[in-house]
Amino acid sequence: MSTTGRRVAFAPAPPSRAARWSPLSRPSRSTRPAGGGATPPGPPPTAAPRLFLRLVRDRLGLLSSAAAEYGDAVRLSIGPKSIYLFNHPDHAKHVLADNSAAYHKGIGLREARRVIGDGLLTSEGELWRAQRRTIQPMFQNRRIARQDTVIAEEAARLVERLRARVGGPPVDMAEEMTRLALGVLGRTLLDADLDAFHSIGHSFEGVQDQAMFEMVTLSMVPLWLPLPHHLRFRRARRALYRVADRLVTSRRGDGDDVVTRLLAAPRPAGPRAARQRMREELVTLLLAGHETTASTMSWAFHLLDRHPAVRERLHAEAVEVLGDRLPVYEDLHRLKYTAMVLEEVMRLYPPVWALTRVAVQDDEVGGYHVPAGADVMISPYTLHRHPEYWTDPDRFDPDRFDPAGASGRPRYAYIPFGAGPRFCVGNHLGMMEATFVLAMVARDLRLAGVPGRPAVPEAMLSLRVRGGLPMTVHRA
Repeated sequence: MSTTGRRVAFAPAPPSRAARWSPLSRPSRSTRPAGGGATPPGPPPTAAPRLFLRLVRDRLGLLSSAAAEYGDAVRLSIGPKSIYLFNHPDHAKHVLADNSAAYHKGIGLREARRVIGDGLLTSEGELWRAQRRTIQPMFQNRRIARQDTVIAEEAARLVERLRARVGGPPVDMAEEMTRLALGVLGRTLLDADLDAFHSIGHSFEGVQDQAMFEMVTLSMVPLWLPLPHHLRFRRARRALYRVADRLVTSRRGDGDDVVTRLLAAPRPAGPRAARQRMREELVTLLLAGHETTASTMSWAFHLLDRHPAVRERLHAEAVEVLGDRLPVYEDLHRLKYTAMVLEEVMRLYPPVWALTRVAVQDDEVGGYHVPAGADVMISPYTLHRHPEYWTDPDRFDPDRFDPAGASGRPRYAYIPFGAGPRFCVGNHLGMMEATFVLAMVARDLRLAGVPGRPAVPEAMLSLRVRGGLPMTVHRA
């Protein structure tokens, strides 16, 4: 199957009216540089101002309409920067796995280094490998299996909080999912009660806002300028550093937690440098360890409200498998439909909507030339809606993940946790958490959206629900 120069009948989720793609003039032609391989097609250079505005206001709409207009490979020229969007499973496999050594972390996360430093999300080379080796044992299957009681207890606390709101005013489920995910993270990985840090979720909003601001401004605005945006970020960073410092000072001897492992790992020379590296690694872990799971669960409750038949089937499975008890690790194999629902949620709303890279050397992807220094993007959001691999791609249909019907689909057509060496280390823990929570809430309660408050995707470091997710709570 050819993957070059082909237009497809791509059907993204409908963007807002103002954000719909409209070709500005004739597209740029594919050219063939001296090094071999063609240059992908894309909007002409004169489209740069409008592309920049869409990058700021509607990143998902920009990527979706670009893939619809130009096919599986698109070059988006925005001022001095060109973004190469590749939207084919073979492209994802090449960039993320087969030739991953030719790429470093790219736009968004590269700029986020000014915000969160050299943690596991942004570090490269030997530093990244050392960090991964340090925390990898915390995510071994045997250890994750032993966390089932903790996760079930945190889910039960959530259900009790929601029960107390039955018939009452709306609950912000995005905020509740953040609280839950931080509670699980604290008890399973940090040996800490993160409920004591009430403002941590809001601090991370400030960090994510700054990271996206850095991306769209190409890090050209100095952080020392007293802009409201910068002031909010600096307050948020100070608050998160205080949390990291308290996690470190609370350690008492040996323990089976990430903080203890990081303290035992080699640190940079000098106490200030060592302290700063510890802060960066812990802040990164706090962000990555809760944000994607909270996002997935928020979208799950939104979609269940929109699809009552799916909700009823989920409820029936939870009642049959769990009865009135808490779930245990072995139930993961029995809650099959719950897992299918979560997989479909992450297809439509992948928690990481874009996997960005920068080419450190010349490469060729799907017959297209990628010059050294180019920004490359693989977007799970658009790839998961590719009409060649997903029938009726905008429809919410958990049955498409029935094992009997999923065979034959390319492995890299579905990458909610990334792929290759930088595959998400916490995927098993996150899936157990989301499965337990979804089953327990669906068993006991029904959540309904608030009329006039649509759930709008917001493409930050993760794919959040913009402005929260107010829902009313009812008995199942």
